[in-house]
Amino acid sequence: MVWEGVHTALVTPFAEGELDLVAWEGTLARQLRAGVQGLVVAGTTGESPTLDAEERDTLLTEALALAGDRAVVTMGVGTNNTRTTVRNVVRAQQLGAHAGLLVLPYYNKPTLSGLREHVRQACAPGLPIVVYHVPGRTAQRLNPTELAILCEIDGVVAVKEATGDVGYGVDFMGRSCCPVLSGDDATWMPLLSAGGVGVISVLSNVAPRRTVAVWEAWKRGDAAMARREHLALQPLVRYLFAETNPIPAKMLMAEMGLCTAELRLPLIGGALPDDNLMVDLA
Repeated sequence: MVWEGVHTALVTPFAEGELDLVAWEGTLARQLRAGVQGLVVAGTTGESPTLDAEERDTLLTEALALAGDRAVVTMGVGTNNTRTTVRNVVRAQQLGAHAGLLVLPYYNKPTLSGLREHVRQACAPGLPIVVYHVPGRTAQRLNPTELAILCEIDGVVAVKEATGDVGYGVDFMGRSCCPVLSGDDATWMPLLSAGGVGVISVLSNVAPRRTVAVWEAWKRGDAAMARREHLALQPLVRYLFAETNPIPAKMLMAEMGLCTAELRLPLIGGALPDDNLMVDLA
């Protein structure tokens, strides 16, 4: 497994209350054609709190079948209940997921000792784990030293750092050798320049080829090209995060004919994108 590049936090398509598997297959195929390095199934962008166990299994199975050896497939496994989380890890492992994305527990606000044991138990079955630090969702911002302690646990292979604070990321990377995937499309290129290895991206749902182009330019040493493309995509990024993710992403993908705009409550549709955001998003 290569923990670098663009890993798309996939939107889950729905139609009349059910999974839209035709749109799901098209979504996966489009991502693979664009050359993404990874597919993230049933994360926050995939409306994971509203998916049942059977739906999660179906999404993962389809993603693995289509990806083959072309992309790392990571399954969202984290909850704020350690026993449920471990069950999710075991099931993802049984189905063949390459890794699990472990959001740190939300709402409970555990102590560092509790977080360490939570991560340790999630790693125990043997599925590689990507720790997901997203204070905007969990209401708990760890200091960089605390996050580094969690990333030292055997079985943690990377961290998704989603504060959107480059300074935080730099501080963390000075304390840990754990590979850092940015969880923030607005700041992932600056984080690359400080030692980050890639992004788990919402943007690449709608603009996979152009998001991959930023990575490819950076990897070949063309920082000027990577910067130009990163800056050109910022109006789109601002739209995607103007309302709760994944509302804008689904609205835009519906306008592009990639899926319906259907969300599951308590999420509900939002503002339509401007026409100028629809340019060159193949």
